[in-house]
Amino acid sequence: MNEFPVPDKIIEIDLPKVAKSSLVLTASAFLLLWFLKIVIERDFSFSLSLWTIVFFIIGYILLIILHELFHLLGFRVFGDVPWKKMIVGVNLKMGIAYATTDQLMTNRAIRKALLLPFWTTGILPAVIGLYIGSGLLVSLSALLIGGAAGDFAMYKELKELPNDWVVKDDPELPKLYVYSPDKRIELENYIEK
Repeated sequence: MNEFPVPDKIIEIDLPKVAKSSLVLTASAFLLLWFLKIVIERDFSFSLSLWTIVFFIIGYILLIILHELFHLLGFRVFGDVPWKKMIVGVNLKMGIAYATTDQLMTNRAIRKALLLPFWTTGILPAVIGLYIGSGLLVSLSALLIGGAAGDFAMYKELKELPNDWVVKDDPELPKLYVYSPDKRIELENYIEK
């Protein structure tokens, strides 16, 4: 059996570094969004109840699930990946939720799929939260914006490479294998075996 083709580049994110970036991004988003909420409403009101905490926890879990589902939607829409070739799950040991596929995607397609959840579970809820004056939604969106730190780290690395390069996601680790376009046929033949 042939060896898997050697990638031209491997992109692997450093989880401790991403965790620090996530904290900074979350805190910055939280402060900015709450500042905007106060400016828009010209009032600072905050109430905390048991129900608020329950709704916050449920909302956070739902938005994390949606974040991963939007990655899958991005794989489908931008990378033309069949639904049956996608996997979503949680790696408890690493403390991360993930969405992955064994299908190849172009660099351009995977970059779009990486950022789709940021817009849909981070920015969109922030805009809605500011519009309706929901501190709960504004706070949740700040967490999901910060939660996209790993996606931003991968996006930054991929942005330096040509759009037509081919990307293969690692099914277990936050790692991407990147290949020049001339290796695509060899990769597709290997994956089909």
